[in-house]
Amino acid sequence: MSPVHFVVVTIGSAGDLFPFMRVALAVHGAGHRVTMLGPQQHAPFVAQAGLAFHGLPADDAVLDHPDLWHPTRGLAVVWRATRPAMALIPGFVAALPAGERIVLLAHPLALPEADLCRAGRPGLKVAAAYLAPSNLPTVHDPLMLGPWAVPRWVPLAARRWLWRSLGERLINQVALPDVNAARATHGLAPVADLVEHIVRVPDLSVTLFPEWFAPTQPDWPQPMLRAGFPLYDPNPHAGLAPEIARFIEAGAPPVVFTPGTGNRQAAYYFRCALAACARRGLRAIFLTPHRGQLPAHLPSPVLWQDYVPLRALLPHVAALVHHGGIGTTAEALRAGTPQLVVPLAHDQFDNAARVRALGVGASLRAARLAPGPLAGALGRVAGAAVASRAKEVSRRFRAPDGIDSVVARLAALADHP
Repeated sequence: MSPVHFVVVTIGSAGDLFPFMRVALAVHGAGHRVTMLGPQQHAPFVAQAGLAFHGLPADDAVLDHPDLWHPTRGLAVVWRATRPAMALIPGFVAALPAGERIVLLAHPLALPEADLCRAGRPGLKVAAAYLAPSNLPTVHDPLMLGPWAVPRWVPLAARRWLWRSLGERLINQVALPDVNAARATHGLAPVADLVEHIVRVPDLSVTLFPEWFAPTQPDWPQPMLRAGFPLYDPNPHAGLAPEIARFIEAGAPPVVFTPGTGNRQAAYYFRCALAACARRGLRAIFLTPHRGQLPAHLPSPVLWQDYVPLRALLPHVAALVHHGGIGTTAEALRAGTPQLVVPLAHDQFDNAARVRALGVGASLRAARLAPGPLAGALGRVAGAAVASRAKEVSRRFRAPDGIDSVVARLAALADHP
């Protein structure tokens, strides 16, 4: 029987890349051929890991788009920014040797193109990897429509209507013209609803977050395999740089602030953080690769760093204030660090709701971000109860992350007729 070639497709920042790399390395370690497709700027990470890589175009200018972090318009920005890269996937797959058995492991936004690939190679298998719970549509709790939580008492029929209405306005009107134009060029019928389409594409759906973080919902696609957080660090043995170690040792544990490595629009966020720390007398570490977002001079209780591995840093800090990206959320959960989530867009609102539900932190809507509310929210996560609960939840990471089971199931998928 011919060997299996696993083609792993992702988009986005390093936070999106790393979970896919964890899975890809496990598949490669089991003796399978793996090729990763992703934004070209991630080539050094993949090369360092020893995996084959095919770079896809990615325009950094999207990071400056004024709607990128908008709670409802952000998805349209991401969709349009990823289409040139996603359009190249069917051609890449079509050019692979005809005798290869292929499993395509794809980010949800690549599933329309995965369906086109399968139309050209009927034996191809498709698996979807969901990084965060909100990537999966559901009408069950917690139902977040952007920053707005739907109350538990709202009946299912009303929830379905709300979801369909929002999906039609914010997703279908943006995405379906592109999807159906591509389908027409492949001789395929148009689809009427993007979300309904993409959940039907995979032969297998895999969640890269655990059951205890987000229980399986009755309207999630099947078959589905649950796994844990596939945390990946390109330099797992790296310690803290001397400057950071000295800063930590010089006083009380600091609070870490990060709006996400891809956020180049966070100047106001950091001004609020400076003022809130001054009000509460807190020491702080500001993490951003974009130094121009910070004041030219920072007071001595505040240290700026462009990058620090969270695995090494978080065990030494009092709290983490962040945007709610799933990778950052998971790192804080593993470290047992109290969290204050300031969600902006995308999956971040849902992740923030789950942090609150676990009792390991609080959240503050970006629309309310100001020095006073931020200082008050920091007070809510500073107590012993939150710290104790965060440590308790961190012990759940002692269990295996389930990626070995994912590898076995993906390999079995390739053998299924």
